[in-house]
This record gives sequence, C-alpha cells and structure tokens, in this order.
Amino acid sequence: MNLPTQLTFLRILLIPVFVTLFFVPFPYHCFVATGVFVIASFTDFLDGYLARKNNLVTDLGKFLDPIADKMLVSCALFAVVLYENTFQVGVVVCAMIIMCRELMVSMFRTVASTKNIVLAADKLGKIKTILQMCALILLLPISDVYACLPSGADLSFDVTVIGDSVLYCGLILLALSTVMAVISAINYIVKNKHVFKD
Repeated sequence: MNLPTQLTFLRILLIPVFVTLFFVPFPYHCFVATGVFVIASFTDFLDGYLARKNNLVTDLGKFLDPIADKMLVSCALFAVVLYENTFQVGVVVCAMIIMCRELMVSMFRTVASTKNIVLAADKLGKIKTILQMCALILLLPISDVYACLPSGADLSFDVTVIGDSVLYCGLILLALSTVMAVISAINYIVKNKHVFKD
C-alpha cells in the first residue's frame, strides 16, 4: 500500500474521531472537532498531489479516495444540520441534495465496477468537494464562535456581526457547493455515459 493510499485510510480513520469530538460536550469541542476535520480534509489534497506527482495512482486509490471524501462530508453535513438557526431549512435542503447526488454517483460507479471500469473523480467533483469542505469548516464551529465572542456594554461594536459573518459565508459556500454538486454529477455521468452501453 503506497503513501497516498495510506493517507486515504488515515482520512477514514479520522472520521469517527471527528464525530466523537463534535458530539461529546466539553469546552470548545466544536473547534477541536473542526480541527480534526481540517486535518482530514488536508489529507484529501495531499494524497491526490502525491499520487500524481510520484505516479502512484492506483485503482485502489481511485476507489477509496471518493469514498473517503463522501464519508467525511456526509458525517459533517449531519453535524451541521443539527445546528439551529434561521436558515436551518435551507441547510437541510442543501444537505439532502448533496447526499442524493453522492448516492447517485456511487451507484453509477457501482455499475461501472461490474464492467471492470474504474472511474476516478473529475475536476468538477474536486471543486465541489473543496467548496463543501470550506463551507463545513466555517459552519461546524459556529456555535463555539458565538459562545467565545466577548460581550459587554463597553464594546464599541456588535460582536455578533463576527459570528453572523462566519455563518453567512459558510451558508453561501454551502449553497454554491450544492449547485456544483448537481452540475458535476450531470457532467460526470454524461462524460462516462459509455458505462451504460450494453
């Protein structure tokens, strides 16, 4: 097993650590969980970079990498939808669309595998993943962001603006990633439509 594949396995192993830290209450646990999420997300960039640079691309890597991405993002989306805010319904809708997209693409890859065709993630899919991870990095710790903001009459500005800015940026990125999820799925299936040829 080469280094890029080992990094992919590390990303999978970090998922239960991330989930546990997010849901077990202790001071600033959302920040800590987000830190683990960032590390796991970075391995996604690193394993792909090393595989291409050192010509270590393997069928196992092509198979595991998108699965690891989907597992990580899916768990993070479940965590984010539990945060109550004015836009919670929109977050849930985005999460549902993304999850349906991932299920559809996974089934498409399953059909391809029955024909001994290994489909790697494409550039649009990678852009979608980057947008999703950036959105989640902002949204996962949002409750801790509001909790750690200072308060008091002596402050010359409304500190909730900071928390609101982080929340809105995360929501915008989540919406963009949802649009990209739909576009990339259509492009992926059209580009590989030969899978359906009997």
